[in-house]
Amino acid sequence: QVQLVESGGGLVQPGGSLRLSCAASGTIFGVNNMGWYRQAPGKQRELVATITSGGSTNYADSVKGRFTISRDNAKNMVDLRMNSLKPEDTAVYFCNADVRAAIHSWRYSPYWGQGTQVTVSS
Repeated sequence: QVQLVESGGGLVQPGGSLRLSCAASGTIFGVNNMGWYRQAPGKQRELVATITSGGSTNYADSVKGRFTISRDNAKNMVDLRMNSLKPEDTAVYFCNADVRAAIHSWRYSPYWGQGTQVTVSS
């Protein structure tokens, strides 16, 4: 059993900042890629940022220069620091991780958090 739990969402004014955190727990034997995705009302889920186990990052063009993804491998956690927030950033943000959940298999499978709401509004 593997669970990912996000925290840190909330209401913030345009130009403000928020930090999202995601902790993976349960039967974990390894965590590979991790990332953040978001889904705004009436729109498809989109990639926000990803980070490999080695620390390589990838960002959506819309958030480059404003968001920073980081991870703590020892704690199986991934953070998303969001600065200069815009109303267009309003969405439910989901944590994602590729997790090895069985000792008898090398396979990594994707897991998702329940999502946390981020609202950017005056």
